[in-house]
Amino acid sequence: MSSVTPDQPRRATEARGAGARPPGRAGPPRRVPLPRGEPTGRSHAPLLVAGLVAAGGAALTSWLPVAFVLWLFQLSEGSASLLGAVPAGAAGWLLGHGVPLSTATGPFGLPPLAVTTLAVWRLTRAGVHVTRAIGARGSRSVSRTLVAAVTVGVGYALLGVLAAVLAGSGGIGVSPARSGVTLALLGTAAAGIGAARTSRVADLLAARAPRPLRAGLQGGVVAGLVLLGVGAGVAGLAVATGGGDATDLIGAYRTGVAGQAGITLVSLAYAPNAAVWSTSYLLGPGFAVGTDTAVRTSEVAVGALPALPLVAGLPSGPVDGLWSAAILALPALVGMVVGALLGRRLLRAAAAERTPLSWGALLFPAVLAGPVTGLLMGVVAEASGGPLGAGRLAELGPVGWQVALAATVVIGAGALLGAAATRWLARLAN
Repeated sequence: MSSVTPDQPRRATEARGAGARPPGRAGPPRRVPLPRGEPTGRSHAPLLVAGLVAAGGAALTSWLPVAFVLWLFQLSEGSASLLGAVPAGAAGWLLGHGVPLSTATGPFGLPPLAVTTLAVWRLTRAGVHVTRAIGARGSRSVSRTLVAAVTVGVGYALLGVLAAVLAGSGGIGVSPARSGVTLALLGTAAAGIGAARTSRVADLLAARAPRPLRAGLQGGVVAGLVLLGVGAGVAGLAVATGGGDATDLIGAYRTGVAGQAGITLVSLAYAPNAAVWSTSYLLGPGFAVGTDTAVRTSEVAVGALPALPLVAGLPSGPVDGLWSAAILALPALVGMVVGALLGRRLLRAAAAERTPLSWGALLFPAVLAGPVTGLLMGVVAEASGGPLGAGRLAELGPVGWQVALAATVVIGAGALLGAAATRWLARLAN
């Protein structure tokens, strides 16, 4: 007869290990891992509801400032009313999206780019919210990213048609079909940027692109943004120099403080347009402020101008001497700096990987930066202009293809010189 020692049950339990369960006792439920990108313990909103809510939020947050500013602007004419601000705000909101208006004085198609920028930013955030709501955050799913972007675009298009109807009730002619199509395209594109970043599809595409291609695209975008910043600085300096004329133009409206505030805010809504026009001026093509007019470094021919504070910054004549050379050198300097930064970055990456950097791999991104900047500048230049009624003011702004061509040549050549100089200086240092 075998005997059982008191230590045997304890040893048997230890032998079973931590993963074994004693008979008759239920262990904790087994956790099943969720697919990648899915948040735990969270139910997802229906796609249609998420898209409509996000599009509605983007539309509301970009429409309210427009309606408020136009209500203040109407105070200068003594016809302001909160009820009238609704159709006026809808018309101004559509104008900010590039939808032309038909008024009693003729077509009105000069978009305030400040409204455009605000709307694009809110649509980008709408794409982020929808992607998160449907559980596609970090999923790297191209199909779900496209679905989120298209859903926001469709919802935004419906709101665009509604805004066209509201604007029409105020006596302003707007095409509902044109509004729907324009807002659908803009909404889908902007929301797609936010959705791609949230779902990490953008990271996936960037990882698959060759390094010289990524560097060239990034360099071109950076050069375009720096160019616009330089143009904004020059435009602001010009308006500040003519600050007395701007004050006289505001005072000519003979309205109260609220009305003058509205005029000032309307002018600020067109400040990005002035920055684009100033950049076109620096690049060489210049811009028009009416039919048969031109504002360039070599020529200034203008006529009667609208009574807006921004026109106080227009040059009085062509630029010559050292100022002309300095102004024309600014875009080329931007290109050289971008090229130098590109070359330095590629040289550091090659040194870290202990691989030689060929001249082709160095100069290709610099050459590519030119067309990328040209495309960006051409698009914003074309979007910044438009008619301001019939007659003389039927043509305002720069010509898109001329700005694109000038930016491509100036930035491309400057970046090429900057990258080559960086490579040469690096060899001298070694």
